[in-house]
Amino acid sequence: MDGVALLTVFVLAAFTGYEVISKVSSTLHTPLMSGSNAISGIILVGTIVVAARADSALSLSLALLAVALAAVNTVGGFLVTDRMLLMFRGGRGRGGGRDGGREKRS
Repeated sequence: MDGVALLTVFVLAAFTGYEVISKVSSTLHTPLMSGSNAISGIILVGTIVVAARADSALSLSLALLAVALAAVNTVGGFLVTDRMLLMFRGGRGRGGGRDGGREKRS
């Protein structure tokens, strides 16, 4: 494919993704985040496999950059999901109320 076709596919995918995600209700957001985190974990494993098979310094450095970015994406996704789940927990203890379970102590 030439550059114009690749750019066209990228722009259409970005627009479609934005439109689909903006229509998701907040009730479904947490399960979709969990699925997205699972995909990020698979991508992380794939980048590690690619890094292990690198044959030049350039491909190794790009693969290690991909591993680092995939790891940041995976960990960040799990942290965001955990924080969102804390908002839905009720009662006393961890995650209860607006303060995320941190009660004021006198």
